[in-house]
Amino acid sequence: MPRRRQSPHQRRPQQSSAAGNEHAHQPFSWPRVFRRAWVSGSVASIISTLMVMGWSRRIDGATPAGTNAASQWVWDRSARRARGWSWRHTAIGYGVHHASSVFWALMYEGWRHRHPGRPLAKASVIAALAYVVDYHVVPPRLSPGFEHRIARPGMLMTYATFALGLYLADRRRDTRR
Repeated sequence: MPRRRQSPHQRRPQQSSAAGNEHAHQPFSWPRVFRRAWVSGSVASIISTLMVMGWSRRIDGATPAGTNAASQWVWDRSARRARGWSWRHTAIGYGVHHASSVFWALMYEGWRHRHPGRPLAKASVIAALAYVVDYHVVPPRLSPGFEHRIARPGMLMTYATFALGLYLADRRRDTRR
């Protein structure tokens, strides 16, 4: 059967490859959002942990101290005093931080999927929201804990680095298309 020629107004518009519009043509999919959140949350977790460790070394003299403090979710206040590398504090502290990073990334990716555009602004809003929840909503035991080991500038840099991690993971996906 011969194919009919379409007039210009009947043709489907081509998808734009402009940054920020990569989600516009795809229907919402929780599995896709979860996969993206795993990646962006992991990137944000790794680089923000490196920032915490740098500030811990600078302020406290013990590189793993800030990460250890996050294990207060499991070990309560004793985790805040742990200075050395250990499975008990460092690994669990990092696991807690990583899980919370993926949780916040899930919000970021859901928002980005439904409303593409301005990824750095969205990442910054999510990081600010995480700060507010971490220090003004949840009980102190469920806070990240590193606030006991790094100074205020370190906390600011850690949350900024977290936002940057969300953004960089998103930009990396865009450049691979």
